[in-house]
Amino acid sequence: MSHHTLAADGSDLAPETAAKAATARDALAERDGVLVAFSGGVDSSVVAALARDALGDDAVACTARSETLPAAELDDARRVAGEIGISHETVTFSELDDPNFVANDGDRCYHCRTMRLGRMYETATELGIGTVCDGTNADDPGEGHRPGLRAVEELDVVSPLLDAAITKDEVREIAEAYDLSVADKPSMACLSSRIPTGLEVTEERLTRVEKAERVLREWGFEGFRVRDHDGLARVEIAPDELERALDPAFADAVHEHLTDVGFEYVTLDMAGYRTGSVSPGGDEGEGEEDEQRTETDDDGAELDLGRQYPR
Repeated sequence: MSHHTLAADGSDLAPETAAKAATARDALAERDGVLVAFSGGVDSSVVAALARDALGDDAVACTARSETLPAAELDDARRVAGEIGISHETVTFSELDDPNFVANDGDRCYHCRTMRLGRMYETATELGIGTVCDGTNADDPGEGHRPGLRAVEELDVVSPLLDAAITKDEVREIAEAYDLSVADKPSMACLSSRIPTGLEVTEERLTRVEKAERVLREWGFEGFRVRDHDGLARVEIAPDELERALDPAFADAVHEHLTDVGFEYVTLDMAGYRTGSVSPGGDEGEGEEDEQRTETDDDGAELDLGRQYPR
């Protein structure tokens, strides 16, 4: 597939944003090659597109797959890498192998990011690449408790967006200039962010959260989280969608389906969806939003939605 280039060297962008994009691209061009830690979200996708423009085949995108990554996210990452035209690698690891991650203290994201980026460096070395990049943007350091950024600094990961002072809004503008399908993709944290700090992260909890959120997505909700309070599901719905969730039919259906996937109790949080409601400092981790819609579980079997909740 032919890759997208920045239209007319950024002519579709505001001059300041175009200049920042050019700065990031030129800095990448000075490298012999780069491996981009690639989730398929808008930040890492823009870095991958800039790297592909700057280095051609010497730029590689790499996605880490683990229990905290929804299966649909990996499919999305593959698709977006194809849009960009960048070579795409995957590495597999398990955060659950690290007792510090499983303990789910205030530094969970630090432990996760350290493991994830460590695998990125291993893959880069195997490919003969000396530089690993990530999608940290200029807004990220000021967004509260972000322990994952400490791992980025400690491992000397290059952050082209941050170095060029590119903000989140500018990232989306650059993504639109590249005509990337993820330009408007919401931010997302990994599935472990649905588990309150101090409660162990287990495969059972991650699996039922992923299945529960898949049901809500199939019903057409866009802003939501299912928080796992040790078997009690606390469903958060965005304020502009909350009225739908107050329908008694929704209450019946969500109770039925979420108990089917393993929850003992199901509650609706009347405060609505907000990031970081179970983590210190309002942090919900560092990741990208899952927009793919899927009807298959981890074993590939069709998810039985039973009574379809009426939209």
